[in-house]
Amino acid sequence: MVTVERLHDELEAITRRVATCEGVLAIQDLKARYADLVDRRFCRGQVISAGSLEEVARQIAELFTVDGVWDGGPALGRVAGRGAIAERLRTPTLDFSRHIFVNPRIRVEGDTATGKWDLLSPCRAAGMSYWMSGYEDDEYRNVDGVWLHQSMKLTTVVMAPVAEGWTEIYA
Repeated sequence: MVTVERLHDELEAITRRVATCEGVLAIQDLKARYADLVDRRFCRGQVISAGSLEEVARQIAELFTVDGVWDGGPALGRVAGRGAIAERLRTPTLDFSRHIFVNPRIRVEGDTATGKWDLLSPCRAAGMSYWMSGYEDDEYRNVDGVWLHQSMKLTTVVMAPVAEGWTEIYA
């Protein structure tokens, strides 16, 4: 015989599972938006106009909590807070990139979560083309029903020059 208490417990368990699944999906969407925006700083192998870059950098920073941390590792630096994140991303070190995040490992626990993503990125700096490979370790927080980066830390594993390079960039 099914009791009211058992039904209540099962409903609570299902509610938690649904919230966890929705959190994972929202975090995957957050990471996709982050990658898209970071790559939007470039068009046809050049950094976009200063005004457009300002807006894109602001949008990227809004994907972080107010006190969020963006850590690009030793080569790119570490900044904290939305204003500092926007400022850092207004000064690209590349003239082309395409961030491809794969193999997400996301663990949601209530209103916080952690994630690890493998990263492959064709990129170009100072006319030299590279394959960059590494991973990002992220912490997330749900703020008023919206998942945001609390921190993001890039670890670069490989930065390999490409002999022929990315000579024509179409978008």
